Amino acid sequence: MSTPIKNSHIVTASYFLAAFALLLVMHQGLLAALFSGLLVYSLVQMLAPRLGGKLVGQKGKVAAVALLSGLIVIILFALVWGSIAFFRSDVGRLSVLLQKMADILEATRSQIPGWIAAYIPVDAEALRTMITGWLHSHALEARTMGSEAGRILAHILIGMIIGAMAGLYDTTTTRVYQPLAKALHERMIALHASFRNVVFAQVRIAAINAVLTGIYLIVILPLAGIDLPLRKTMVVVTFIVGLLPVIGNLISNTILVVIALSHSVHVALSSLVFMMVIHKLEYFLNAKIIGSHINARTWELLTAMLVMESIFGIPGVIAAPVFYAYVKKELMDRGLV
Repeated sequence: MSTPIKNSHIVTASYFLAAFALLLVMHQGLLAALFSGLLVYSLVQMLAPRLGGKLVGQKGKVAAVALLSGLIVIILFALVWGSIAFFRSDVGRLSVLLQKMADILEATRSQIPGWIAAYIPVDAEALRTMITGWLHSHALEARTMGSEAGRILAHILIGMIIGAMAGLYDTTTTRVYQPLAKALHERMIALHASFRNVVFAQVRIAAINAVLTGIYLIVILPLAGIDLPLRKTMVVVTFIVGLLPVIGNLISNTILVVIALSHSVHVALSSLVFMMVIHKLEYFLNAKIIGSHINARTWELLTAMLVMESIFGIPGVIAAPVFYAYVKKELMDRGLV
């Protein structure tokens, strides 16, 4: 009887250590490193078996997986760097987008029905205050993130390298773990599975949303003789903010409708209707993709994001879907929910 009790204590200890590790990640600003590492690890785990199965010999498999891991790191870091370069350019700079939105609202205020205009800021400065109000409440945090962009990039690169090394190790070696190490490894596997399910599913949803938005902005509207400004920027922003469940849709909708006002109120209303139809379709996608993977409903994710934002700010919003999925998976595996 002593062995099961001892093992139970070891498993309990592994839960406390896992919770402490995640709190440490949030407190020390290591979320970028954790997520980048998990992303590379997931890709290596997914692609390595397909590559390794075609090779003969352990050394050949190790070399192939190492090459694959390095290639994944290079590609992902290039994408991160390219995204940063895009948003620093004149085409993609977010400050240009916000200023354009402010100018459009100020110029078209007289065309908007009074009952709607009552809820719209009276000038560009008021709009900027409204849009950045949430960020103003985290002003110190936002400035810290901006001033430490190089540090965050370094964390992302280091996290990718660690994820590649872990993926290489797990796909090319077989190890017998001691009890505590085994329990901690199970916690990491559960976290990895939750990250993979949430992130890969949300990437699909964000990509579908961005493609449909791109078709509307770049194909449908020009065919109707309507050319809106900053179309490419809006498509890119739609994809990036779409990686955040629910909230991302609200952000992208607001941007599209305001920019559409630069042409006319009718185009803005048509754009709003179009986005509403798209998001109705996305409810089915969310139910099928997100719900089937982590068994989480929209209200659950929103609650988790609200709580995490109140504790950790912006990083909490980003971490909430993955951390919530992980906690729920652990509880479901234990038969508690």
